[in-house]
Amino acid sequence: MLYSGNGRAYNIIKYPVSLGCVMLKILIISADEGVAGKIAQAMPPGACQLTLAGAEEDLISLINRQKPRIILLVREGRLSEAVSQLQKIKSYDPLLEVIVLGQPESEARVAEVIKAGALDYLSLPVRPEALAESLKKLEEKISVRRETYQLERELASKYIFEGMVSRNPIMLELFTLVERLARHQITVLVTGETGTGKELAARALHRLSPRKDRPLVVVDCTTLPESLFESEVFGYERGAFTGADRAKNGLLKEADGGTIFFDEISEIPLSSQAKLLRFLSERTFKPLGANRLVKVDVRVICATNRNLREEIKKGTFREDLFHRINVAEVNLPPLRKRKEDIPLLCLHFIDRYNQRFGKAVRGLSNRVKKILFEYDWPGNIRELEKVIERGVMLTADNFIDIQHLPEGMISLVETELVGDKTYPYVNLTLSEIEKKHLLEVLRANGFNKQKAARALGITRPALYRKLKKYKLDV
Repeated sequence: MLYSGNGRAYNIIKYPVSLGCVMLKILIISADEGVAGKIAQAMPPGACQLTLAGAEEDLISLINRQKPRIILLVREGRLSEAVSQLQKIKSYDPLLEVIVLGQPESEARVAEVIKAGALDYLSLPVRPEALAESLKKLEEKISVRRETYQLERELASKYIFEGMVSRNPIMLELFTLVERLARHQITVLVTGETGTGKELAARALHRLSPRKDRPLVVVDCTTLPESLFESEVFGYERGAFTGADRAKNGLLKEADGGTIFFDEISEIPLSSQAKLLRFLSERTFKPLGANRLVKVDVRVICATNRNLREEIKKGTFREDLFHRINVAEVNLPPLRKRKEDIPLLCLHFIDRYNQRFGKAVRGLSNRVKKILFEYDWPGNIRELEKVIERGVMLTADNFIDIQHLPEGMISLVETELVGDKTYPYVNLTLSEIEKKHLLEVLRANGFNKQKAARALGITRPALYRKLKKYKLDV
């Protein structure tokens, strides 16, 4: 067992402790190194890393640095002070287990500590069998979490439909609609914001169709300049233009017997829209420079992130073409309207990028989950995927934490939270606000009055006067 004080190893004890086959990292918070030594001696055999920290240290910073599995919080003053420290730890990371150690207390007082989030309360001097029993409780909780983790994985796989992941009621209805539409020849328009998964929906329409064994050809209309659109889509004959030294089949011909997918169809130049309309009406077209008509059998799927009705009003999209491609519509909702899918999508992407990067990331920290739910996701699922890809790549642990998120996302969420919140004390007097603020600062500093006074920017005697003024016995 590595026994270190304030982050620095100062002694190696030759007989350590284990929790299954997992290295158990334990942080002891105590001002008394002698107590830490006695706790070390009470440990059952195995393998663990034991670190000692003084009660005056910045707990959150230390936890973030040491990443312990369990904290042994030695109570050295009032029980309320230990409870305050416990609550601070649990609010930072609810999954971090805390055992409080102190002088023997009544059952009611022990229950108060357990209710505040402690795994157990042990009387000092600690008995080896009592500590072993508490560690056994921890092992049982970890086992339950492991089972929950497995169930989450099974749930995620249950709600995968042709590469799309959702348990949102609207999305589940869309999955049924896609399945029904796939069986028929009709043209489908897939709509939705950027990053909502329009191409995945188009691929599902093809894979579930009778044409699944034939080609799916994707036309990215955003990357084709007006001068190349017709030659790429319809093809050309030799000599049709300068440089055309041989004939070339267009994408429509390549898709013969299968499906052609026009992604972001609103980007097609007006001059080419008429020719596409004729093809949709007659299923024939002329390659550039040709005198003959070419007939193909293709199923057409289109997608757009724009409101085509608005584009018609602007004069940038033909109304008759719109009616041709909008025989049936699949409208994908943005991620901000299906946030219940975020946990499933995260697990789905974590599994994908674990394989790609050779990692074993298991999930997200609670702080990251909170940020992901509060964020508005302008880039939708594509943006979420990139966030998870970055997190899996950067983390050296089993979980993606806040430092692995893009800086802009964290600051934006914080700004939105401040901007959206109504000021909570608008109906309070200045005296009532000051009293509340004193309590919050004291609580944040573990009811250490010297640290609280420093945080408030006042002297310790001044703090005592304010406590007396507001009759705060803390």
